[in-house]
Amino acid sequence: MAEEKEEGLMEDAGEYNGRIGNTPALTVKEWHEDDQPRERAIKYGIGTLSTPDLWALILRAGLRGMPITQICRMMMEENGNSLFQLERRTLNELTQLPGMGPVKALQVMAVMEIMRRYNRESLGEKIIIKDSRTIYELMRPQIGNLGHEEIWVLYLGRKNDVMSMKRISSGSAVASVFDLKGILKEALLISAQGLVMCHNHPSGTLIPSHEDDNITRRLREASKTMDLRMLDHLIVTSSGYYSYCDSGRM
Repeated sequence: MAEEKEEGLMEDAGEYNGRIGNTPALTVKEWHEDDQPRERAIKYGIGTLSTPDLWALILRAGLRGMPITQICRMMMEENGNSLFQLERRTLNELTQLPGMGPVKALQVMAVMEIMRRYNRESLGEKIIIKDSRTIYELMRPQIGNLGHEEIWVLYLGRKNDVMSMKRISSGSAVASVFDLKGILKEALLISAQGLVMCHNHPSGTLIPSHEDDNITRRLREASKTMDLRMLDHLIVTSSGYYSYCDSGRM
């Protein structure tokens, strides 16, 4: 039976000679037990592992002469040892990192998506929109650190409880497509009583653009004709937010 690949099978990238100077790189299995992520996690606990080692447990397979621990260490170094920065990487950008290919890149993106969904959960309780801070804390993990712009709408019940969160559009680094009819159609389908619009600014600026003002006005007016309460429109970044309601512009 072929040995389970830990670092040897080239699944989606090319070979790497694995040398540092004239010294061949050790494979994971040749390292001391305390230097192997899986063994250390079992022996000392998962919390003792570094971020690259945690990635190594997830991605598992390296390349010939290039252990997965080395690939994961370089992946984090290429991103300033920051998960925040790694999250902004596109699929294409991830595949350009040393030792990475489409399979590993998708695994990384899947973990990031799980992180975002985890941060949205509220222990089974209904999320009640009380103010702009509540909206921001809900949406920051979802869109605050993206490298492209997305528009989301929160559909609310009678007590401002979140019935549904829906991504309306996903655009480039500078603009998204605003689908007014789609927003109102979804509200009617689920019998929503109110809504909140959110979108992110990948640039990090919290200053609304002319187009931001325009879509806010259009949705506010259209909501009134449908007897929907539009509570707010938030511009979300990783470090803060702008609320049209708090600014007296609703």
